Amino acid sequence: MRKGLPGGRYRPLTDSDIERIHHTVMRVFSEVGVQVNHDEALRLFEKAGAKVDTGTRIVKFDPALVMALVKQAPSMISLCGREPDGSLDLQIGGTRVYMGTGGTALNVQDPGADDNRRSQLRDIMNMARLVDVLENIHFYMLNIFPNDVDREDIDVNRFGAALNRTKKHVMGGVYTVEGVRHVIRMAEMIAGSAEALRRRPFISMVACIISPFKLDEEYGRLAIEAAQNNIPLVVPAEPLCGATAPITLAGNLVVDCVDTLTGVMLAQLVNPGTPVLFGCISSITDLRDMKYLAGAVEMGLLNAGASQMAQFYELPIYATAGMSDAKVNDAQAGYESAISSLLVALAGGNFIHDAAGFLEFCMTASFDKLVIDNEIIGMVMRAVEGIRVDDTTLAFDEIQKVGPAGHYVASRHTRRHMRNEQFMPQLSDRETRDVWQAAGGKDARQRATQFALNVLNAEPTACIDADVRRRIVAEIPGIRPFLME
Repeated sequence: MRKGLPGGRYRPLTDSDIERIHHTVMRVFSEVGVQVNHDEALRLFEKAGAKVDTGTRIVKFDPALVMALVKQAPSMISLCGREPDGSLDLQIGGTRVYMGTGGTALNVQDPGADDNRRSQLRDIMNMARLVDVLENIHFYMLNIFPNDVDREDIDVNRFGAALNRTKKHVMGGVYTVEGVRHVIRMAEMIAGSAEALRRRPFISMVACIISPFKLDEEYGRLAIEAAQNNIPLVVPAEPLCGATAPITLAGNLVVDCVDTLTGVMLAQLVNPGTPVLFGCISSITDLRDMKYLAGAVEMGLLNAGASQMAQFYELPIYATAGMSDAKVNDAQAGYESAISSLLVALAGGNFIHDAAGFLEFCMTASFDKLVIDNEIIGMVMRAVEGIRVDDTTLAFDEIQKVGPAGHYVASRHTRRHMRNEQFMPQLSDRETRDVWQAAGGKDARQRATQFALNVLNAEPTACIDADVRRRIVAEIPGIRPFLME
């Protein structure tokens, strides 16, 4: 598994560009301000020294205050898995790159299907099972909204469905304060204690800012609840060019920085040192009808630029890439996903979500596409790794030994390095035509379908101890018992 490799080789913004964006961000904070609709957040900002207009609820910040609060946030955070050896842990920050799923789709596309259906709770469990065995998907961000669950029970059931089917890190958006509390309590049971969960947090949460420049009352409550409990938190924004942000990419980045830094500041005022990620979900709109676009190359550019801004602020980043506006797993789905994933990963995006499984403007989560994107991510991570140049890889001694007109097929040097120098695909076909035809002549989509079905038709494995599962069913309100089987 290639993960946590340093990106940053691709830089769509120059140092001068970054400084100019930062300068404009500070002007927005001091001259335009942010509307804060949550009373506790408003009180915290005012107490910290921000200028509050109680009538309009507009809060303006001196740049020095912004930077002082931002610097309280850790520049590197641990998002852990649940393998004892730490092999599934993610060290988020700098230019280290990790890629995984995202959320939250309202529809699901079953293996082999071209149409979709409304998503259900059981789909989250099955997506988690598939993510668990796809080695290039580094984390499971809850990617489905369960249409068959009441709102007050969504949080605990979404997290519960995932935590019992994968040991990879689980992140999810949250919907109610009580839900946040129940999820944390469930995670503490799994960890063994509250202290153990805080030492090795295997869950994290998302509470959004509304672009442009609005801290919603409900999302404010959710962010404060997570921060008070010292749970890793993302407070991202989704400014859309020409709709909720200027049409220009640079203007969009200004809006995104102001929005997400507002969330970073709030988390630090609630609990200094809260592990929080700078968040970007920026994209463009289809100017014909103003709908959101997920597969645009501009989304890749925006999130690559946002990664550079997060590096400037010395914050880990939750970035977006890898989606497609295609309705089926066709060529469009492949090239749109590959382009944005490559751009953002090479720019050093840290926690790149939505990079596996999404079609149709983020409205549909596809089992087949999870498998296809696992292959794309593997190739992207090989590109992030780059070319290693040292005495061993330059191979002069080997070149000298083989000499003119020789070959390297039987070389010990070849055997030693062939598996780490080259990406070994699991899905791609590299056979000759006759061999491919003899095996059924299946295309990549058909092979992905077969892989997904093989996983889903196998007996599921529980990732939570049986005694803990019984406690969760008995003590956590609203949990569906079948999730803990």
